Amino acid sequence: MSLPPPASPADCATPLPTQGIPGALRRLGAALLSRDFRILWLGAFTSTIGTWMQKIAQSWLVLSLTGSAWYLGLDSFLGELPILLFTLVGGVIADRHNRRLLLISSQVVQLSSATLLALLVWFDVVRIWHVLLLSCLTGFAQAFGGPAYQSLVPSLVPKKDLPNAIALNSIQFNLSRVIGPALAGIAVASVGLAACFGMNALSFLAVIAALIALHVPHVRPVNSMPMLAEMKGGLRYVRDDRTLVSLIIVASASTFLGLPMQTFLPVLAQQVFGQGVDTYSRMMSFSGAGAVTGALAVAWLGRFHGMGKVLLGLQATFSLLVIAVAWSRSVHLTYLLLFAAGLSTIITSSLVTSLVQLVAPDAMRGRVMSIYMVAFRGGMPLGSLVSGALISRIGLPVVLTLNGSLLCLAALYFLTRREGVVRV
Repeated sequence: MSLPPPASPADCATPLPTQGIPGALRRLGAALLSRDFRILWLGAFTSTIGTWMQKIAQSWLVLSLTGSAWYLGLDSFLGELPILLFTLVGGVIADRHNRRLLLISSQVVQLSSATLLALLVWFDVVRIWHVLLLSCLTGFAQAFGGPAYQSLVPSLVPKKDLPNAIALNSIQFNLSRVIGPALAGIAVASVGLAACFGMNALSFLAVIAALIALHVPHVRPVNSMPMLAEMKGGLRYVRDDRTLVSLIIVASASTFLGLPMQTFLPVLAQQVFGQGVDTYSRMMSFSGAGAVTGALAVAWLGRFHGMGKVLLGLQATFSLLVIAVAWSRSVHLTYLLLFAAGLSTIITSSLVTSLVQLVAPDAMRGRVMSIYMVAFRGGMPLGSLVSGALISRIGLPVVLTLNGSLLCLAALYFLTRREGVVRV
């Protein structure tokens, strides 16, 4: 029996009528005109608000239980370790199986993990090993759900709207980073940490409902090779594409050297400024507000010439902002610096993700995105683990300065090259 031809992104995207919608809004939210993307975006937005509530509460819980920056880094590392170990397998599975069902399974596991942590905190029996173990379980679920999500999105919108869709995903993620910490601060002050974990568990129901409602068809691959052979094929494909290699190195450097700053914002709030969880929440909110602004800019611009040069320039800018945050002793100035850092880093990450997805063919997208995710998601926990160990010895300002300086050098190196990122 012959198999049906693969569905193109345009075939799977059901657009809304655009009459009466101003041109500016149509350009800014082009991908939201596609029904399936719109439904998934709303579900993901709700769930991500809960995720940020848990992130704030969990970081504060770890610091309260241990008083150690090293444990903050360890928690981040263990949450991402399964992504390093299993995402390549997850990418092969995403290319072979129903991506929507894989995502639903991933959300159920994360819902269960958040519920268990809420109960442990509520009954005051939580220990640091509970937190670390549940972080690892959540990371395991994300290792299989992440490639499925990244490879599902291009099938929900026309190809011309893919950069807009990625930017809109960044908007919902970072708008959640503004709303989630603010809600977390209120919830912790009025109800306690357990409420944040419980509300996160409930938020997963929204994205599960959205996934069930999608109309995107699952097209089985025509040829199915052994999993190891398909994994090797994905690695060979990326290795032989210089553009993909340089994009992945840029993403890895950014997350390894730049994003650990977010992991240690509780240390900055508590030990540098002598403040509590409310200041930490505001720091995260300002960073998130900057990221939303940056994502709006990417959504407006869409695909444009010279994306590679722009992302490298902004990566260099972000590295200087990391150094400025390290030595700021005014909390209000720090808020502004974090806003600017959030703006620059989200434009950089949105552009590099767009370019990787545009370069990767549909049949290889799950595997290419899984390799990209290992570099992008894996950089932060590894960087946090190394930075956490160094902070205990030489202090937060020196470590952030070192990270920012190395990141700036990496951006300048790729800007001077005649191939790779600068050519896309």
